Amino acid sequence: MRADKYDNRKALWLAAVCYQTYRQYADPDGAFVLPEGFETTAGISAFSFNRFPEPFGFVLDSPNEAVVAFRGTSTVSDWLSDALAVQTECPFVKGAGLTHLGFTQIYQSAREQILAALDRIRPGKRLYVTGHSLGGALSVLCALDAAVHSPFRSPILYTFGSPRVGDSAFVQAFADRAGPSFRVGNLYDAVTYLPPTTLKLPRIQQVYEYRHVPSLQTLEFGNGSMSANHVIGSYFAALAKRDPAYERALCASAPGFCPPPPAENASDSRRLAFP
Repeated sequence: MRADKYDNRKALWLAAVCYQTYRQYADPDGAFVLPEGFETTAGISAFSFNRFPEPFGFVLDSPNEAVVAFRGTSTVSDWLSDALAVQTECPFVKGAGLTHLGFTQIYQSAREQILAALDRIRPGKRLYVTGHSLGGALSVLCALDAAVHSPFRSPILYTFGSPRVGDSAFVQAFADRAGPSFRVGNLYDAVTYLPPTTLKLPRIQQVYEYRHVPSLQTLEFGNGSMSANHVIGSYFAALAKRDPAYERALCASAPGFCPPPPAENASDSRRLAFP
């Protein structure tokens, strides 16, 4: 499969990788299930609103591929960062427009770790950048940054249930300089419609514009609640319906790697909600 074309099997595999970022966060020792053939190059520690370090994902490496993966909102502090929807000039790439302040601050706090980890990986491998929800927003910033400042000039981005990250100038800079991008979005997932395309905050005269990066790969599932329409387990289940034989083989390859069915994931719905 060409890297510049959407690959449902790769999307399903990366959705399982995103699920592991939540397992990493929830485990006291930061443990998670590695996909077959991969090893951990680095954990990602970042600061949200309260300025205390939190596990936010990891960098993985294999003989032919590498992955940077980010989790979504899991703490009250993360929620507060999500709410910082004023925009700031993108600090990672000159002239790349305006980006969401809260997302930008979280990524910036982890940036040196991520770029250092990518410098340790042998060039020439295919790099995937992925994330769910808030993690999708962080992965958008990372994909553009890595394309400009790492040995991997064309990282491949897959996001799941991602909010919008920046204005039209940012989206243009991303399209011009980042690699292939596939934004997997459920039409019934409210997070994918946030922030709104035009945002005017109370008591502030400034109006902010938000746009999505390309390109949308549409899912359509309704699981009875806003959180159930958003959690990574629901995205994995919807993608699995397109290729159940591959899903069975994938889950058998590494026990615990795949998310449980959405009904079993319901107890995590508040923790995994927007973004």
